[in-house]
Amino acid sequence: MPNYRVKQQQKSNTLKIIIIMTKISVILPVFNAEKYIKKAIESVLKQKFTNFELIIVNDGSTDNSLNIIQSFNDSRINLINQTNHGPGKSRNNALKNAKGDYILYLDSDDWFSDDAFEIVYNEALKFDTDLTFFQMLNFNDETKEVYENDWFNLNNFDESFEERVFNADEIKGSLFDMSVGVCQKIYKRKFLIDIDAKFPEGILFEDMPFFYYVFLKANRISILKKPLYYRRKHDASITHIVDEKFLDTIPAGQILMKIFIENGWYEKYKFDLLAYKINGPRFALRDLPNEYKEPMFNLIKKDYEEIKLSKYYNDFLENLGPIKKKFFLNILKSTNYDEFITLTD
Repeated sequence: MPNYRVKQQQKSNTLKIIIIMTKISVILPVFNAEKYIKKAIESVLKQKFTNFELIIVNDGSTDNSLNIIQSFNDSRINLINQTNHGPGKSRNNALKNAKGDYILYLDSDDWFSDDAFEIVYNEALKFDTDLTFFQMLNFNDETKEVYENDWFNLNNFDESFEERVFNADEIKGSLFDMSVGVCQKIYKRKFLIDIDAKFPEGILFEDMPFFYYVFLKANRISILKKPLYYRRKHDASITHIVDEKFLDTIPAGQILMKIFIENGWYEKYKFDLLAYKINGPRFALRDLPNEYKEPMFNLIKKDYEEIKLSKYYNDFLENLGPIKKKFFLNILKSTNYDEFITLTD
């Protein structure tokens, strides 16, 4: 599908046709976000940079979200309605319909600064990047406090990375010390299409495997140390409350491992990759409420039993640090969560 709009101008007896290329496609999945969706949409529509389309995917909302979306009368909005499938499928469906040269993602409870599109588009165009990082600010929905942190400030990138292009080879040792959030980057659409980038569907934490696949495929990456996005923290946000959704860290980690193996990245990054794969479930099991600890243990146990039967088992034994290795082996030794606890005490 061509990425342009046609505008007609009539001057005297001459009809002039102007082709307007769509520069940015903003992808916004929505599921039961009636409390926040209006601000998210308004932050897009009031941008100083106006050459964009906003693709909103209503993912089977059962609250007033759809009515709020339909209250906006703007030709740049493209609404897709689907039954509830989760953010991964929503984003994949939107990308299939996107026409812009570049892609931005927005979560339904967040918003962009007023000049975000102009600034980040010019940055991506300037360096002809496959993806560009930008800074995010946190917003506490209860206290209304806006605050920074090292993670979203991109402090893992020192000044030597600014105002230039780089790729993953330059940050091999800190690959797993970056924000994987999909909303913190702008992506060249052609690049995403060429590498067949897709989000895992049917699970949460879908950002993580998507990010690493895209980041390691990219040849031209840049960072922009300007805060352009506000990330709202509230009681219902996915990453704020540790509950049963964190069970999805197991399939997300399995998908990530498969991505590294299938793309020939495993040997190069295995030391940090295996530590990363262990730490996610380890911290989730530690922090989950008691009612979810047994189901989480069972998922981890099944995953580790499969690893034990694979050719990668010795890599885990040889590359994990003592704490992570103990966790790995204690899971394998235990038949249930209570038994695991006795081994760790």
